[in-house]
Amino acid sequence: MADVPNGEPCASPLELFNSIAAQGELVRSLKAGKASKDEIDSAVKMLLSLKMSYKASMGEDYKADCPPGNPEAKNNSVPHVTKANEDFVDPWTVRTSSAKGIDYDKLIVQFGSSKIDKELINRIERATGQRPHRFLRRGIFFSHRDMNQVLDAYENKKPFYLYTGRGPSSEAMHVGHLIPFIFTKWLQDVFDVPLVVQMSDDEKYLWKDLTLEQAHSYALENARDIIACGFDINKTFIFSDLEFMGQSPGFYKNVVKIQKHVTFNQVKGIFGFTDSDCIGKGLLLPAQSGRISVCKDHRVREQQQCLALDPYFRMTRDVAPRIGYPKPALLHSTFFPALQGAQTKMSASDPNSSIFLTDTAKQIKSKVNKHAFSGGRDTVEEHRQFGGNCEVDVSFMYLTFFLEDDDKLEQIRKDYTSGAMLTGELKKTLIEVLQPLIAEHQARRKEVTEEMVKEFMTPRQLSFHFQ
Repeated sequence: MADVPNGEPCASPLELFNSIAAQGELVRSLKAGKASKDEIDSAVKMLLSLKMSYKASMGEDYKADCPPGNPEAKNNSVPHVTKANEDFVDPWTVRTSSAKGIDYDKLIVQFGSSKIDKELINRIERATGQRPHRFLRRGIFFSHRDMNQVLDAYENKKPFYLYTGRGPSSEAMHVGHLIPFIFTKWLQDVFDVPLVVQMSDDEKYLWKDLTLEQAHSYALENARDIIACGFDINKTFIFSDLEFMGQSPGFYKNVVKIQKHVTFNQVKGIFGFTDSDCIGKGLLLPAQSGRISVCKDHRVREQQQCLALDPYFRMTRDVAPRIGYPKPALLHSTFFPALQGAQTKMSASDPNSSIFLTDTAKQIKSKVNKHAFSGGRDTVEEHRQFGGNCEVDVSFMYLTFFLEDDDKLEQIRKDYTSGAMLTGELKKTLIEVLQPLIAEHQARRKEVTEEMVKEFMTPRQLSFHFQ
């Protein structure tokens, strides 16, 4: 996923309150453990930032004994709530009242991350000698943590590796699921580095109404789609949590280390768990963070910088230095909107909200024409006079993800905004982009054999450009 940092503080006042409590406990534990001054200062800075966000949201200072809303919230017995005009983001839900989608500038402030600006994009171009990917050029990957440290390592010929993951909740992936893998493929190519892909089938078993066998089967099917993106088999390891945990003593040892350094309050604050959630959800999180450990005989070398596209890394970054690993650097992407509009992200459980990688050309055309939210006017006459709104039009949003030609995209924006292009014509353009993209992916997927899947998922030493 290459999604926003879902483990970071969320917009909900109650989640901010819980995050402050968890961060305060982290500060106390760092001081008690005599951590370095820089680490303590960083944690205190985050605590102050959270308190400022809370005050901005509630109009009053944080008080440890006064949780927002219902007083029973102190016992975590009520669901998280948001104001009608607030964006809501947690590891599983994306919601906003704005047809334009999430306000990512506010999200950067709330999460305490750094914007991917023109200076950083230029540095990536200088380091790689390659034109920046369209996801960078268009702000689709919009935020980061410590990306400059990764570039420092690369420029000094020090190895690093990539990490991303997939939560296999259904047999068929949709085009939104492709975004992190399209970008990770580009990163692997331009930096010539290994990649680790975690299939969190254990998570989906705990969160969804699935059997263990179904969850693992979905992981294997999704792995075929990931492999079809064109990753280098010599530099890519894909693993299933349900399989790999039992194969790697080193992995499990680091999971136990992480368990020792994470409190229940931290887990509740970061992920919003309540007392009614099953215990497995809380115990799962150290396994999700355990991939900061890199076993030399299985994947890539230890004590190495990691560049990740993943939602669980707030806790990982907190814990990593305390168990002897560098903090992973992170990249965060915008959400891929549902066909019905940018208020929510695509859902694998709603076939009409998504373009699936299994859809036929006819199904793609039908879904776009019937369900893609339009920024056009009510009548052709009004549209010709006043023009359409690209900021809310889903077909235009999808073109920003998948149309490579910047000049053509800009011309479409101008034509639609001026009224020269009608909604039907814009949808036709999107259909003409999506149909061959999906067809080509389907053709590559057919070439992925069971033997190839097994090879990608076999623990082994990966190839490095820098030795």
